[in-house]
Amino acid sequence: MKFLLFFLPTIIIFSCQSSEKATMIIHNARIYTVSNTSVSHTAIAIKEDVIIALGQDEDVLALRSDNTEVIDARGNFLMPGFIEGHGHFSGLGMSLINLNFLESKSWEEIVNMVEEKVKDTPEGEWILGRGWHQEKWDSIPLNNIHNYPMHDLLSAISPNNPVVLTHASGHSLFANKAAMEASGVSKEMSSPLGGEIVRDRDGRAIGVFEERAMQIIRNILKEYQAGLSQEDLEAEWMSAVELAQQECLSNGITSFQDAGSKFVELTKYRQLAEEGKLDHRLWAMMRHSSKAMKGNVSKHRVIGAGNNFFTCRAIKTEVDGALGSFGAWLLKPYSDKPDFHGQNTTPISEVETIAAMALENDMQLCVHAIGDRANREVLDIIDSLNVGTDLRWRMEHAQHMHPEDILRFNELGVIASMQGIHCTSDAPFVVKRLGEQRSKEGAYAWRSFLDAGVIIANGTDAPVEDVDPIKNFYATVTRKRVDNGLEFYEEQSMTREEAIYSYTSGNAYAAFEEDIKGTLEKGKLADIVILSNDLQSCNEEDILGTKVLYTIVGGEVKYKG
Repeated sequence: MKFLLFFLPTIIIFSCQSSEKATMIIHNARIYTVSNTSVSHTAIAIKEDVIIALGQDEDVLALRSDNTEVIDARGNFLMPGFIEGHGHFSGLGMSLINLNFLESKSWEEIVNMVEEKVKDTPEGEWILGRGWHQEKWDSIPLNNIHNYPMHDLLSAISPNNPVVLTHASGHSLFANKAAMEASGVSKEMSSPLGGEIVRDRDGRAIGVFEERAMQIIRNILKEYQAGLSQEDLEAEWMSAVELAQQECLSNGITSFQDAGSKFVELTKYRQLAEEGKLDHRLWAMMRHSSKAMKGNVSKHRVIGAGNNFFTCRAIKTEVDGALGSFGAWLLKPYSDKPDFHGQNTTPISEVETIAAMALENDMQLCVHAIGDRANREVLDIIDSLNVGTDLRWRMEHAQHMHPEDILRFNELGVIASMQGIHCTSDAPFVVKRLGEQRSKEGAYAWRSFLDAGVIIANGTDAPVEDVDPIKNFYATVTRKRVDNGLEFYEEQSMTREEAIYSYTSGNAYAAFEEDIKGTLEKGKLADIVILSNDLQSCNEEDILGTKVLYTIVGGEVKYKG
């Protein structure tokens, strides 16, 4: 029996020779299949867009023909392509077009970037940017409210251009005086339910609009954009899509799970897929109010359009905001804002209605929940519906948990869609917001989730963070910041194998796509990445130096480093 098992891979290879020849063969590789098999492979054969064989070089190379593309991996590490488990696809593209502040270290640096942009921008034209985070600057602005700067400096250098700068989290924004005046912001204007206009002691708006209050500025921005050339806006959107694709492919990402798009974008994505114009696979969540979705969900539900390049089989909603902007909804008050529990941004009744729509239309429910109160509220909704454990409904972020609720994820079959890089990115301010005990017991509690049998889907939440899977992988297995080595409760880290699983097969499972992707097996899609380092075994200090050598989607080389 042992003899037969040992030679089984070779038997499979030779049984294919008479009927199948490969269109691509990759050999001389260290292959990690992320499947349950312990068999070691050095070569993989692909026909069209699927894998037809794995084995040793000599056997797999026997499947080549005169037309076979043969790639020598030169002993490098080959694994399934990364699946971005939660990001914002067009948002990523727009972040590569507009001002990007992810690397900015001070408010002054941001103001200087805007000032340079003003020089090339006609009067009256809006200036957009994203990526600032007041808790991650090297210095705190002299005049501030909760470390937020006042708008005066920004307004002084942009008097004739409305400026809107979105927070890195996407859960607050900064507006200059021109943008606030265009939006009618005044001392008398009240903050909306689920949001806050941040004001100084005199009641003057400082320029920061948290959560639902962002809509005050966005409404007038939307009016402005409606008056622009639709042809130009369409061209800009398409440019953003192309830039996002390039960014993903250069980072080894073969599939992207988009965390919320409107009907208009879903329609465009499907059309691009069916026209063969998507270079990597896109799985999208529908994002509208229950009123807008009524009668429309089934029209946009699609699985595997364009030869498995586009799927929409999920609905996205939210119950709270982000910790950095005091929007995470907490069971107990913020440690650094003792009279405040965060924001419930969407009424629970609305979330319940959307959950019912998901059930009715066989859609996954994906709920943004960051604070422990937010997560508990969503778990209670799912529990009350008594829908069983096979729906694979998802909690997007699940960042700050009460320890008692972690086991409920497993009991209810809920997937924890978490982003490893958020842990180390947020580390400088988490304890300040939550205190030591809550941070230690429930912040980014990957080990606790895994030990409870919960599936984790990993990602970056791009453009909130850099879409780079290598940085994310490093954060997931070390919980260390790159800049100063700060370690955030390392006992909650994942093993290398768990982290790779969460970025491949775990994400495939979280999208009902484990039958076609996430592992390297015969009959599955040939979505592959070749890396310069073996993520299973390379030294910890070498992880961040890992380069993407090839990104292959459906048996086609889409990126070569």
